[in-house]
Amino acid sequence: MKAQSAPKMLQFKGREYPCCTSLTMGIIGGKWKTVILFHLIDSTLRYNELRKKMPTVTERTLRLQLQALEEDGVVLRVVHHQKPPMKVEYSLTEFGQTLIPLVQAIADWGDAVAEQQAQPA
Repeated sequence: MKAQSAPKMLQFKGREYPCCTSLTMGIIGGKWKTVILFHLIDSTLRYNELRKKMPTVTERTLRLQLQALEEDGVVLRVVHHQKPPMKVEYSLTEFGQTLIPLVQAIADWGDAVAEQQAQPA
């Protein structure tokens, strides 16, 4: 009888994932990462601009989610030191831009569900 080999683990940024969907969700999963990516699709935003677009997220959570997206190479953080106050801007990296079709599909699905629920039965 042939021994079964362990499933091949996928590697990304030093972390292991059991499958491709697990890897994807490891990068964009959670309540806020996809929302952040959605807001960065069309433009570079300052921290406070992002904060205003996401009024229910806490400062700590937004900071941690941005940091995780930056560490995964999805979001670029640029600090401008010209004059006080310091200006920090966030944008999608080239790698992050590859997620646009996925994020847009998620947003479109959410719009469709909300529209469907709004219609009387």
